[in-house]
Amino acid sequence: MGFENIVYDYRGTVSCVCLKSGQQREMAYGGFERDRMTLKYRCPARHYGYGCEGQDSCPAGKAVRISLDEDRRVFTPLARSSLKWERCYDKRTSVERVNSRLDESFGFEKHTIRGLAKMDTRCSLAPVVMLAMAVGRIKANQAQKMRSLLQAA
Repeated sequence: MGFENIVYDYRGTVSCVCLKSGQQREMAYGGFERDRMTLKYRCPARHYGYGCEGQDSCPAGKAVRISLDEDRRVFTPLARSSLKWERCYDKRTSVERVNSRLDESFGFEKHTIRGLAKMDTRCSLAPVVMLAMAVGRIKANQAQKMRSLLQAA
């Protein structure tokens, strides 16, 4: 990164360590710069109005640009410390729940299907059946059971 007082963790949280007091503060995300392929983080003292003893002698200055090549697992075009990342990650986890239901409930994890055409048909029908079951539960005033594939009691 080139700065002795800028640190980050595996979650992508970038922090500034004051050279005089040793206090560590999370830096403010300033956006992704596509033309430079960098993430911009702003000085927390200037951005949030903190009092920082080493602000005048800080080598980071107003902002720091971190190249995505620094650590590609940690630094992505969509910063992990941003709210947009959390919204996208929430969508990913909901898709994984559906994939898990397909594997477990519809038997795709341990299948004995031979042939691409048969597998393609079965993989296409499974989500249709899941959605049809959900619609049926809602129409039967059983919305709380719409994710259940078991027979209604």
